[in-house]
Amino acid sequence: MRVTALFSAVVIVSLAGAARPVYAQRLADLSKQEEERQKNIKQPAKVYTNKDLNAPRGSSITPAEPAAPAAPAAPAPDNKAKDAAKDDGPAKDQKYWSERKKQLDAKLERDKVLADAMQSRINGLTTDFAARSDPAQRAQIERDRQRAVAELDGLQKAIKADQKALTDFDEEARKASVPPGWLR
Repeated sequence: MRVTALFSAVVIVSLAGAARPVYAQRLADLSKQEEERQKNIKQPAKVYTNKDLNAPRGSSITPAEPAAPAAPAAPAPDNKAKDAAKDDGPAKDQKYWSERKKQLDAKLERDKVLADAMQSRINGLTTDFAARSDPAQRAQIERDRQRAVAELDGLQKAIKADQKALTDFDEEARKASVPPGWLR
C-alpha cells in the first residue's frame, strides 16, 4: 500500500511539473533580438579611457582672489621634461602587455624543451657509459655526461628564473590594473 501511494505521488508530481509552460528562449532568438537592438542604437556608448580619468575636472567653485600680492614663487618644475621622460618608455597598451607575456611564455617553454632534451642526452650517455668496457671511451662519455649535467643545472636555474619573471610580470600587470584578456 505504501509503495503504491509513493509511486502515485511521484507520478502526480512529475506530471504537474511537465504541465507548466516552458519559457526558455532559444539562443538563435536571443541573437536576433540583440542584432535588432544594436541596429536601433543611434549613438555609440561613451568609452572611458585613462585619458578621460586623468583629465582635470571643471569646478563650479571659483577660487577667491588673493588679498595681497604673493612673494615670487620658486620656478615651477618643467612639465615638459616630465612628459618627455614618460614618453621615452614604451606605451603600455594591450599590444605591449600581450607581447611581453608571449615573450616570457616562449622563453620558459624554450628552456623547458631544452631541459627535457638535455635530460634525454644525459640518460643516453649514462646508458652508453654502462655499455662500454673500454676505459678511455668510458672516460670520454663521463666527461660529456658531466658537461650535460652542468648544462641541465643551468637550464633548471633558468626555468626557475623564467617562472619568477612570469610571476613578477603578473604582479606588475595586476598592480597596473591590466585587464586579464590583455595577457593572453
